Amino acid sequence: MFFLQMSGFPGAGKSTVSKYIAKLTGAVIVDHDVLKSALLQSLEMKGIESTIVGGVSYDVEWVLIDSYLEQGHSVILDSPCLYEGMVEKGIKLSNKHGVKYKYIECYVNDMEEINNRLQTRKRMVSQIEKVESEVAFKKWLDGSKRPLNSEYLIVDSSEPLERYAEKMMDYMSR
Repeated sequence: MFFLQMSGFPGAGKSTVSKYIAKLTGAVIVDHDVLKSALLQSLEMKGIESTIVGGVSYDVEWVLIDSYLEQGHSVILDSPCLYEGMVEKGIKLSNKHGVKYKYIECYVNDMEEINNRLQTRKRMVSQIEKVESEVAFKKWLDGSKRPLNSEYLIVDSSEPLERYAEKMMDYMSR
């Protein structure tokens, strides 16, 4: 069993990688965009401030991850991993349940490619539509929180999945 923490800029391919690995391993995916979008839609109808939704989404996701690991499922968190403490929470839950902790970052260092992907995908209400500035892109791109004392994998997800799929699955099996 494992807990895989995905990381990377929106549009970098986290969901594609998550679905690929889940299909091969039977892991459950906890998708930040799905949960946050559902909360945004629900809370909007009830007149609740939408600025708190991101934090609430993460709180709910960690409870779900804990529950799925408790039930004996491998879990993938499909989320950008931009906030302090996320890696530590993932490692802590992995240790609690005696499962392997894994971390894969999807990396695309091309704002034009990212914008193309963002504009051609079916967008959920929580997802960004476009990257407006190169400065913001670079800041976010370099903002991923990585494990300090654990092995992790960064894939060039500007390439087709077939080019790095074997490398990912080798990493997952260690």
